[in-house]
Amino acid sequence: MITVAIAEDHQALIDGIISYLEYEEDISIVGHANDGEALLKIVRLKQPNIVVCDIRMPKMDGIVATSHIKKEFPHTKVLAFTMYDQAEAIRQMLEAGATGYILKNSPLKVVLEAIRTLYDNKPYYDAKLNIEQVSKNSSKSILSRREKEILALIAQRKTSQEIADLLFIAKSTIDTHRKNMIQKLNLKGANELLGYAIEQKYAF
Repeated sequence: MITVAIAEDHQALIDGIISYLEYEEDISIVGHANDGEALLKIVRLKQPNIVVCDIRMPKMDGIVATSHIKKEFPHTKVLAFTMYDQAEAIRQMLEAGATGYILKNSPLKVVLEAIRTLYDNKPYYDAKLNIEQVSKNSSKSILSRREKEILALIAQRKTSQEIADLLFIAKSTIDTHRKNMIQKLNLKGANELLGYAIEQKYAF
C-alpha cells in the first residue's frame, strides 16, 4: 500500500485529488493539510511514503517543508504539485529534496502516475517541463551540503563505512545519502555516482 499525504492551500483541489485516488486499491490517503506547518505534523505522525506538496502555502512554504521532511524522513518522497514552471522554482524544490515535479494544470492521471513512479524509487517530472536543462544547470545545487561532503569522499574512492567513520555518523545514513544522490542526479547506480563525483572533482 502506498501511503500519501497532500498539502495544498486550496481545499477544493485537495478534495478533487482525494476523490480521484480513493478508488485506487494500492493507494491510501493518510492526511491532508492547507499549510506547511500542518503538513509537517501529519508527516511526523503518519510517515507517509509520498508527500504531494504545493510550493506556495501559508505559515511554511513547500520548499521549507520539503527540506524539513527530507532531513527527518529521508525515505519519504516529495512530489511538488504547483502552478510554477519557472526554472528557479524547480531548482529550489529539487534542492530541498523533491524527486518529482508536476503542474496543477496537468490531468489527475499524471498525479497518480507520478505517485507510483516515486514509490518505485524513480524521479517523475511533468512532460511540460524542460527538466533536463534545469538538471544540467543545477545538478550541484540540488545536493545538500552534507551530500556534497559525502560526494567528495566518494570521489576519493572511500567506502560507506570509511565515510561514516570520518563523519561520525552511521553507515546506514551514508547509504541513504548515496541512494538520494543517485535519484537527484538521475544516475543509474553506484558506479555512475562514483564517475560523477570524480568528474565533478568535488573536494572539501
